Amino acid sequence: MRVRLLAFASASDALGTGELEIELPEPARVANLRAWLDARYPALAPLWPRLAVAVNGSIARSDDPLSEGAEVALLPPVSGGSGSGEAAAGTAARPRVELVDAPIDPQDVIARVASPACGAVLLFLGTVRDHSRRRDEAAATVLKLTYTAYRPMACQALERIAADLERTTDGLRVAIVHRLGEIPVGEPSVAIATAARHRAAAYDASRQALERLKSEVPIWKLEHYSDGNAAWREEEPLAGTLEHLVTQINEENRHAEVIAERLGREKPPDHV
Repeated sequence: MRVRLLAFASASDALGTGELEIELPEPARVANLRAWLDARYPALAPLWPRLAVAVNGSIARSDDPLSEGAEVALLPPVSGGSGSGEAAAGTAARPRVELVDAPIDPQDVIARVASPACGAVLLFLGTVRDHSRRRDEAAATVLKLTYTAYRPMACQALERIAADLERTTDGLRVAIVHRLGEIPVGEPSVAIATAARHRAAAYDASRQALERLKSEVPIWKLEHYSDGNAAWREEEPLAGTLEHLVTQINEENRHAEVIAERLGREKPPDHV
């Protein structure tokens, strides 16, 4: 069985590459892949407690099966500091979420959500700052950041965040654009635009979008320092995918219970 392995951030460093084609005996599970990697890449060992594993874009467990041609991704904790989606009506077919490799145009992001029905339009820009505190606790001057992402899964996560937020408030619109690649100090790495009938909803949605992005979206940043060193900022374990699935299942179960209760009330009495 052949699988494609993708590794990001510190996992990529441990493997010495971001992509491998691996042959495994059938049948194979995620645990078999881990054993294969452990035997050949001991530098991965200290990372496993912090890694999430995705199979074909979904978080997987160790006993989940693998299939021929599966794409497996090793996902370290995301940066925590900092695709395409369905276009909202009236936004000239621009997607509401996007990963870009060029500088972000704030006015373009605003245009994705602006509407005559909205009395509040809010734009948040996350920009690259010139300082950071490294893991060795030494203050460091930052020259630039390099952002990488597991693009398919990142786009899905961004779309899910925008859709979840829009469902909570009637008329709310959300757009999220994140830049990848090298970004110099002072330039935006992420833009979040929200539009709502009233300002409170726009402010709340903007804050929630940022907090969820920092923990749920597989995007990593590499800090480049003035002393020539660089370090991955991996601070928050990748979350959200499993929690979202559990929430969805719970909602479906509650819906099924309501239907069952309604059918029970409507059921005619048994005749003797």
